Amino acid sequence: MFFTIPTLMTWTRIVAIPLIIGVYYAPFELATQNLAAALMFMVFAFTDWLDGFLARRLNQTSAFGAFLDPVADKFLVCAALLILVHLQRADVFVALIIIGREIAISALREWMARIGASKSVAVHMLGKLKTTVQMVAIPFLLYDGKIAGVDTGVWGIWLIWLAAVLTVWSMVYYLQKALPEIKARVGS
Repeated sequence: MFFTIPTLMTWTRIVAIPLIIGVYYAPFELATQNLAAALMFMVFAFTDWLDGFLARRLNQTSAFGAFLDPVADKFLVCAALLILVHLQRADVFVALIIIGREIAISALREWMARIGASKSVAVHMLGKLKTTVQMVAIPFLLYDGKIAGVDTGVWGIWLIWLAAVLTVWSMVYYLQKALPEIKARVGS
């Protein structure tokens, strides 16, 4: 199931990374670069929902798609955070929290899958809320301007910090869920 429509849509999130970065090297005014990067991020972030919907709808779910989808999401978010740190629109501490959590939870999920306990760290609503807040904060920070009198940069900063708090909270949640299995494995 390497070349299904949902899997190809997932690949677009990975392909999007150099495109979004490239916008900031294009010979346009900063406001145009910001608008293009924000719009591209939103379109590609939307494919996260759409590819899952289509995979279920078209009965094209696969183990490869289930693996690639969260990897593509993490690549896109991490790349956007690095762009925002470079542009001095996001604090490096926020980026470290979010990227560090993604690495830690990905490793935890892999280990739990190896020991046959992956259900204990299945995706939870708290993780989905964290992702949603991130996916709103990032285009706000990329755009970094005013829309209908609303300063997206200010809102983006508040939202990315909220995402960082939710990131830590969700990591603690997943670790607590995994702790009984960890104790059982380490203790035996």
